Amino acid sequence: MMKDFPSCFGENGVQIADSLSSNGSKTAQNLVACVYRCRIRCRHCLITVTWSKNLMGQGLSVGIDNESASSQCLCKVDIKPWVFSKRKGCKSLEACSCKIDIHWDLSSAKFGSGPEPSEGFYVGVVVDQQMILLLGNLRKEALKKTNAVPSPSNAVLVAKKEHVFGKLFCTKAVFYDNGPIHDLVIECDTTSVTDPSLIICIDNKTVMQVNRLRWKFRGNQTIMIDGIAVEVFWDVHNMLFDTPLGNNAIFMFRTYYSEENSWASQPLSDANMLQWSFSNTKSQSRDFSLILYAWKNMHGCRNSNT
Repeated sequence: MMKDFPSCFGENGVQIADSLSSNGSKTAQNLVACVYRCRIRCRHCLITVTWSKNLMGQGLSVGIDNESASSQCLCKVDIKPWVFSKRKGCKSLEACSCKIDIHWDLSSAKFGSGPEPSEGFYVGVVVDQQMILLLGNLRKEALKKTNAVPSPSNAVLVAKKEHVFGKLFCTKAVFYDNGPIHDLVIECDTTSVTDPSLIICIDNKTVMQVNRLRWKFRGNQTIMIDGIAVEVFWDVHNMLFDTPLGNNAIFMFRTYYSEENSWASQPLSDANMLQWSFSNTKSQSRDFSLILYAWKNMHGCRNSNT
């Protein structure tokens, strides 16, 4: 079975993601996972924040890369509409040879159709009374509640994974840390017998088009966004040919500043490919990857941010 973000999710960290990636639409649900590079006691560490949504409610997990154990320490919270006790709290973990406190307050969080809250919440990670990662708009409340001070080293978003559904695949995308938000739309016409095609639009402008998709179901191409080169990888084999592995497609947008950028034939679902994608997240400050798992349905454009 494929394991997403192998360098960021340890054996415990894939509890949510691993069961959702390769079994097709039957197990697909709204899920967004963000990977941040933080500094803990002068060392870089990867922290993965995963939001999920299903019929039972919302879910939050915070995974901290544990270098010594080659795995993740995981804090998992289930947010059910009829249970309010876990909407705020704190949990302590041992990772990176130190005590790490994870604080959250989702009691006033506002959720849209997707798994991520839009406002009225905070999630904070504290080490040695320093807030090394703080998410949400209740920043003052978080610092006051935890008695922590902001870390001198800001956390950097290095990767994001998201599940999208529809006839068109739509999401809000940021292609580098603190960059502007763009409207990303992917149209994958797999029903045409004569010439299936793939079209990618950024802010209503077509930036990439691939024809003869039956011959080019995997590939990569460079586009320019905000004056920065972004490598786009696609693997629509399962969606195009409706294989037993599922009918989803995978797209990756990679903003990189390294020289190793050649890849065109290996399936995106292969763990080695994703390992390559995240092999330098700890050492390179500006590399970023956005990975989208796309499932077809007949209900138009829907994503986890609308």
